[in-house]
Amino acid sequence: MLALRERIAEKVQSLYGRSYDPVTEITVSHGATEALFAAITAVVRKGDEVLLFEPAYDSYVPAIALSGGIPVFSKLRHPQYRIDWDKVQDAISSKTRLMIFNSPHNPTGAILSDDDMDALEKIVEGSDILILSDEVYEHIVFDGRRHESMARRPALADRSFVVSSFGKTYHTTGWKIGYCLAPEPLSREFQKIHQYLTFACNTPIQMAYAEFLENRDAYTRLWEFYQEKRDRFLSLIAESRFEVIPCHGTYFQMLGYGAISDVPDIEFARQMITTEGVAAIPPSVFYSTGDDYKVLRFCFAKKDDTLMEAAERLCRI
Repeated sequence: MLALRERIAEKVQSLYGRSYDPVTEITVSHGATEALFAAITAVVRKGDEVLLFEPAYDSYVPAIALSGGIPVFSKLRHPQYRIDWDKVQDAISSKTRLMIFNSPHNPTGAILSDDDMDALEKIVEGSDILILSDEVYEHIVFDGRRHESMARRPALADRSFVVSSFGKTYHTTGWKIGYCLAPEPLSREFQKIHQYLTFACNTPIQMAYAEFLENRDAYTRLWEFYQEKRDRFLSLIAESRFEVIPCHGTYFQMLGYGAISDVPDIEFARQMITTEGVAAIPPSVFYSTGDDYKVLRFCFAKKDDTLMEAAERLCRI
């Protein structure tokens, strides 16, 4: 629906200073995952290398492989989960077609900084490397920090697919409406794939989002809602034996359990479910080589009563 694309264009212009044509440069998708698949499929050819960062959201690699691409991994530095730009430079070759970024980052909660964006600009300058930026948690950034969208930087926006989603922002993940921002030449290629993935996205929901986007506070102040939940959860587990790893975005909190057990994270997560009734995600599943740092990912997008009960159980361990 054009009305929705127009509201998206207005929001992006207001937040990031980038003007996208709602007719030719914004595509509404069935959630962010469909947009990610369409972008990868549109530009990755057999033998192309795609650089991505681990731990990595689990839809990236299968889409790369299906297109005949070769995933090239660069690991975020634990425990801060920062990018090592020297290693990124070393990983780039003449075959590098695409780089995939995810900020705020799932599963770690890390975010890109202004210095990261400077480093990225230098690396891609003068190259034909494209960027796919997964920014679905763009409005959930904490502690006075700013979301660094690729759309903020003209030199990066000109080569980027920027993907976001209404599901995370409006607590409506099941409605599956996302979108992709890209310059017209990239959007044309994106839409060649998108048109065969779906005939149309849910029209009434599109119209509802178009209307609701007029309420700026709903997205510009979303971080307050989730930071309060994060801070409450952390205060409730302050006396536990878990180690808190800083979370600057998303609604996921990484906790180290090295002081409690030395069993693998998948096994420890299973023990937590069976003995404590608390579910968490083992981050080793987000690594191609199963790297295990004895941490678990907890979701604090929960009712306060649930957070309190979970914290009480965690403090008993």
